[in-house]
Amino acid sequence: MLRHLPLVLIAVASPAAAAPAFQDTATLDRAVAAFAGKAIGDEGGARTPVDSRLKLAACPMVSMAWRSETHDAVVVTCTGPQWRLFVPIRTPAVVPKGAAPLVITPSEVAPLRPVYVIKRGDPVTISAGSPGFSITREGIAAGDAVAGGRFLVKVDSARAPVQAVAIASGRATLPGWTE
Repeated sequence: MLRHLPLVLIAVASPAAAAPAFQDTATLDRAVAAFAGKAIGDEGGARTPVDSRLKLAACPMVSMAWRSETHDAVVVTCTGPQWRLFVPIRTPAVVPKGAAPLVITPSEVAPLRPVYVIKRGDPVTISAGSPGFSITREGIAAGDAVAGGRFLVKVDSARAPVQAVAIASGRATLPGWTE
């Protein structure tokens, strides 16, 4: 039994040895921070850490360079197993010289209200068609609608309302049809 022990150890160790090695993303984070001179999240540093779910082939030596003169990203490159990674940098907001900061108080902001092109009770023309044919039906809007919004139209008093998409005042189309 002892003479077979080395074979068992080799068999147990071989799956681990056969597993591919991946690049440690924490090492890339530290390298980018050293290259940029700022920590992750700081102005001038990486916006976020490199995604740890990336499965990059292990690289013995990475090289780094700025993507552009604006220093908005660091390009991390490996030439051994060939791969390239762009790490976005948190850049400061650029304010033109002499510009005063824009300050808006809550009292100056008007609440946004929807602009209804069709209101309940309005007469509506529903049209649908394509090159070569078209169909048009008249009805009464059963609800309010903004342009591009869906609403119900009573076409016949005996039947259930039809769903339509508002186009403009008094005009609509069926869902799935374009004008």
